[in-house]
Amino acid sequence: MPSDRASSPTPNDSSDSGLEGIRATRLQKVEALKAAGMTPYAYSWDITHSVSTLQAKFADLEAGAEADFAVSVAGRIMARRVFGKLAFFTLQDETGTIQLYLEKKTIQAEMGEADPQAFNHLKQLTDAGDILGAQGTIKRTDKGELSVKVTRYAMLTKSLLPLPDKFHGLTDVAKRYRQRYVDLIVNPEVRNTFRKRALITASIRRYLDQQGFIEVETPVLQSEPGGAEARPFVTYHNTLDMELYLRIATELHLKRLIVGGFEKVFELGRVFRNEGISTRHNPEFTTIELYQAYADYSDMMDLTEAMVIQAAKDVLGTTEISYQGEQISLASPWQRITMHEAVQEKTGVDFSQFTDLAKAKAAAKTAGIVNVDDCESIGHVLNEAFEQKVEETLIQPTYVVDYPVEISPLAKPHRSKPGLVERFELFIVGRETANSFSELTDPIDQRDRLEAQAMKKEAGDLEAHSVDEDFITALEYGMPPTGGMGLGIDRLVMVLTDAASIRDAIAFPLLKPEKSEMDGNNLA
Repeated sequence: MPSDRASSPTPNDSSDSGLEGIRATRLQKVEALKAAGMTPYAYSWDITHSVSTLQAKFADLEAGAEADFAVSVAGRIMARRVFGKLAFFTLQDETGTIQLYLEKKTIQAEMGEADPQAFNHLKQLTDAGDILGAQGTIKRTDKGELSVKVTRYAMLTKSLLPLPDKFHGLTDVAKRYRQRYVDLIVNPEVRNTFRKRALITASIRRYLDQQGFIEVETPVLQSEPGGAEARPFVTYHNTLDMELYLRIATELHLKRLIVGGFEKVFELGRVFRNEGISTRHNPEFTTIELYQAYADYSDMMDLTEAMVIQAAKDVLGTTEISYQGEQISLASPWQRITMHEAVQEKTGVDFSQFTDLAKAKAAAKTAGIVNVDDCESIGHVLNEAFEQKVEETLIQPTYVVDYPVEISPLAKPHRSKPGLVERFELFIVGRETANSFSELTDPIDQRDRLEAQAMKKEAGDLEAHSVDEDFITALEYGMPPTGGMGLGIDRLVMVLTDAASIRDAIAFPLLKPEKSEMDGNNLA
C-alpha cells in the first residue's frame, strides 16, 4: 500500500502524541534540511505559470501523454503519496491544485550532482503543509491526472504545524474564524468568498467612477461622533490630552465636502460601533456612503439598484441568485412600499390614522407588538411594529420608504406627508442592506434635531450624541439639495456569496478571547 508520507530517520509525525510532538518532529527536519545544505526558508522562487493557467492550457492533453513544455510552479503540499522510487504530491497555489509527479531517476539526474540524496530528502524531509517550488514539464498520467513531471525542486518554507485532518477538516467554527489562515488553506470556497468580495468592491468603485463620483477619505478619529445612533468606541490622544472616538459613520464629513463644492463623493471604508455581535453584526464593518448634490432619495433608489445589479453581473454573471436555499431576483424593478403600508399589510393596523400615542400603543399590543410602553412617539411605535413584524419577511429586494421624523434626525421632511421624512431602507433576505435620505439641509431644523439627540444623551442614552457645532456651521454656509446613501458592504457580500453569517464575509471578525470560548461562552 502507498504511504501518505515518507519514512524518515527522524520520528514520524503520526507516531507522536499531540501537536507538540508533531512540531518537535518537524523542527528536527528543519535541522536535517540545513545539514543537507538546503534552506528551510527560502528567499524567492521564479514562477512561470499558475496552476489554473496550466489546467486550462493543457485541458485537452490525453491520458499518458507528455508535453515538452517547461514550467515552474510553487505552492503548498496538500497531500503526499510516496512509493519506493516514485512519489505524488498534491500542490495547491492560490488558483487551484495540480499533481507533482516525482520520479527518482529524473530528479537524481538533474539534482544528483549537487545533492546525491535529493530524492530521499524529498521523501524524508517534506510534509503536508510545506511550501515547495518545482520545475519540470507537463504530463498527464495514465489515470488522467494533469501533473508537473518534476526535474528540480526546492523547499521554500518548512511547515511546523500539521494541516487539519483530510477527512474531518477544520470543523470548529470558532477556530475557523480565529485561525482564518488555516481556514483559507483547507477550504477553497472560503478563499473564493474573499475573491468575490474584492470583485464586488472593485465593481462598486468602478460603477461610481463611471457616474462621476470621486472617492475620498475622512477621519477615523473624531472629537464628536455622529451620522448615526450608535454607541462609539472611545480612545485617548496623549499629546492633545483629549478623548477621541472611532467613527460610527462617514456621513457628516462627506456632507462637509458637498458644502465645500464637491457634487459627487463617496467613501468605502471601516466604521466602528460598540455594539453586540451576531450573525449580522460585527463591531467593525465596512460601508460605502455616497452623496450627490442636486439629487434626492428617489435618485438614490435608482443609483443603488443599478450599482448592486452591476456588481451581481460583474461577479456572478447573473441577477438570479440563491441565498441559503431561497431564490432571490435582483432584476429591476425592485419593490417600493411605504413603512405605513408594510406595517398595515402585516398587522392590519394603519398607524397613520392615530394622533393619540396611548391608542397607538394599545393597537400595537393588540397586534402582538411588544416593548412599546417606552416608545416616545407614534413614529417609534410604528418602527417597533415594522422591526418586529415586517423586516424579516422582506426577502426579495425591497425599498421601504417614508419613515417617521422621530427616528430619522438627518433626513429632510417629506414634501407632501407631514410627520414623515424622505428616507428609504433597502431590505434583502430580511436584512437592512442600505439606508438613504433626501438630506436635511436646513441648519435651523438640523440644530433642533441634534439638540433633541443631545438631550437623550444627557438622559443616559448611550447611542445618542451631542451637537456637532462645526457641522451646523458648515450647513449655515449652505449645502445644496443632496441625496445620500449608505450601504453595508459586508451584508451585500453575504447575499452575493451565500454566506450565512457576517463573519463568513469578514476575513478577521472580532471574537471573544479563547478562554471565554473554553468556558462555553463563545459567540460562534
